[in-house]
Amino acid sequence: MRWKNLQERTIHHNRWFQVNLADVELPDGRHLDHFVIRLRPVAVATVVNEANEVLLLWRHRFITDSWGWELAAGVVEDGEDLAVAAGREMEEETGWRPGPLRHLLTVEPSNGLTDARHHIYWTDQAEYIGHPQDDFESDRREWVPLKLVPDMIARGEVPAANMAAALLMLHHLRLG
Repeated sequence: MRWKNLQERTIHHNRWFQVNLADVELPDGRHLDHFVIRLRPVAVATVVNEANEVLLLWRHRFITDSWGWELAAGVVEDGEDLAVAAGREMEEETGWRPGPLRHLLTVEPSNGLTDARHHIYWTDQAEYIGHPQDDFESDRREWVPLKLVPDMIARGEVPAANMAAALLMLHHLRLG
């Protein structure tokens, strides 16, 4: 049941993404045109403190017009190491400089349409260095008890699937 991508042509390209049209051959030999969105990797990071609280950002996403809790995240620059990018994003968006980061998981948030991969890291050590450089990214930054995570997700307070997956994994690792 493997689909074969025989060829792609670019419809639109910019610094953030590329939209391609693929000629896909189905297992029965039929062909179909399928749009593919090519995205740069995303690096995500957070810290869990000794009290098992996780550092979260409360932010609005204008595309879906939704509010929710998220982890610091951003696009990986060309040639940048994934963990370095995750640490950079955490520092810029929260004002906390992470200690040694550990890979938590990598997710593909919408693999039927995009090739996006979100690489999620965490640490149990961080140093507050001051007000975040990118404070426009969120309304506030808070330490939230991990024990509250499953109920927060159930109430829709963590709408992004990648963030929910990461928080549930941290909940499992630290409290499970």
